[in-house]
Amino acid sequence: MTTFRRIHREDIQAHLKAGTVLQLVEALPEKHYHDGHLPGAIQLGHDQVPTLAGARLPDKDAFIVVYCASEACQNSGLAARALATLGYRNVAEYVEGKQDWVAAGLPLETGRESA
Repeated sequence: MTTFRRIHREDIQAHLKAGTVLQLVEALPEKHYHDGHLPGAIQLGHDQVPTLAGARLPDKDAFIVVYCASEACQNSGLAARALATLGYRNVAEYVEGKQDWVAAGLPLETGRESA
């Protein structure tokens, strides 16, 4: 099944506060990831999903939240669909993305190596 759900900033914050194990995935090119990404996120461009998802996201039952720059950016939807097609069963898309996170005054990490 190739479905995934939408998740909002408040839900992500609640999961993080509760200690829920989730993997944030930035679907933007690596340069944008290094400029600033959500805390703990890995970089996995939507075009890299078919070749790198297995190594970077080995657990197909893991809770994965994919995001990109903003609602106008389509990368997160493309990556979420690709992950669902590959059999990942718990994928959510944070459609509002990094722009929403920053607008809410929340911090980004910078320069962290992608996993």
